[in-house]
Formats: sequence, structure tokens, C-alpha cells
Amino acid sequence: MNQFEVVAEPRSALGKGASRRLRRAGRVPGVLYGAGKEPVSLSMEASRIGKQMENEAFFSHILAVKVDGEEAQAVVKDLQRDPATSQVLHVDLQRVSSTEELHMRVPLHFINEADSPGKRHGGVISHLMVDVEIGCLPRDLPEFIEVDMSGLDVGDSLHLSDLAMPDRVRLMPLVHDPENDQPVVTVQHPQKLEVLGEDEGEEIAEDEGAPAAGTEAEGAPPDGGGED
Repeated sequence: MNQFEVVAEPRSALGKGASRRLRRAGRVPGVLYGAGKEPVSLSMEASRIGKQMENEAFFSHILAVKVDGEEAQAVVKDLQRDPATSQVLHVDLQRVSSTEELHMRVPLHFINEADSPGKRHGGVISHLMVDVEIGCLPRDLPEFIEVDMSGLDVGDSLHLSDLAMPDRVRLMPLVHDPENDQPVVTVQHPQKLEVLGEDEGEEIAEDEGAPAAGTEAEGAPPDGGGED
């Protein structure tokens, strides 16, 4: 079991300007709230928490948050990143209570995919979900949910109701609406592609006004990102 300790300092200066100054100083602003207590504005060392976030398990674990010598149990409830640089801009931490059900999104781990009949038969595998919302007490929080694909053949699929859930863990989409049994992964029939020779492909491109193979289409929008 991974254990994560988040060391934070209280902060009194609030607002966008104060947050920008914090980030320039190598800190990340955040807030700790919940469990019937007053919210506390925090700052955390950017390099340390950034390193912790490289581990997927950080987002589905109970964290030990230490502030001025006091420790609270919390989870990452929300995270803001710069869309252009992926820099962490703000972290929301929610305190947890041992007696209150916790709602979290946890990752799905697809196992036995390479050995599945669908993969061996050339099927196209589509992961339609990468995580799922669950409800449980903090002590029962799973790090991830396994999706066993060992029996999937071409044309098959697995739905939410097919997932093997740990004891005392509920799938919230089905709790909210039992009819909302969405597919999680499918194995589709491979498309039959007609392979053209290089000369033939160039002729078709010229006839249709499309660029020939190996050329770049004009007017393609460049990749871009937003700013904070």
C-alpha cells in the first residue's frame, strides 16, 4: 500500500495576485476543507507535490496532510492545471471522516488484454472509460478497479455491471441510475482496409484534389493551448 504525506503551510494572502506570487516562488496554493471544519488555505512545495502526482495512486489514496504540526486525513478532490504547460495551479483537498461514505473517482486497470481471444483474433479494443466513481468508507477505498478481459472475444463488451467490485464498494453511476449500465470496454471487428500502391494512391489524390501520400495538407489548424 502506498503512503503519501503532504506537508503544507497555512497562507493568509489570498486572490489571484497572491497565488501567482506563490507559484513564482515554487509553491502551489490549495485549500483543505470538509468534515465539518473550517476551510484552511494552504501552500505546498511545487516540486515535492509534483513528484507525488506522478504516481497514479496519489489520486485514489487517503493522504496524510500535515499543517503546523497537525495531521488530517484527506483526498484530492479537485486539481487545476495550466492547459499549456500542465503546471499545477491549485489543489483542493477534502478531509475525510472514518464514518462517512467517500465518493471518489478511481482508475480502471485492464488486465489480461494481450491474452484475450479478441486480441488474438485481431479485434480492435476500445477503452471507453479510464476511471469510475465509487462510494465507500475511507478504510475500504481501493487504489484501482480491475477489468478482466480474459474472456472477451471479437464482438464482446464489458459493462459497469460486469465489473468485480471489492467488498463494501459501490459503483455510483449504477446507484444513481441502475439502468445506466454503460459499456467500459469493447472488442470490435477489425476494419477491412484496401491497401493501394504508391502510384495509384498519388493518382487518386490528384484526381480528388487531396495531397499525395507523404505531403502535408495546407490549412491544418496548429496545436495550441489556453492560458491561465
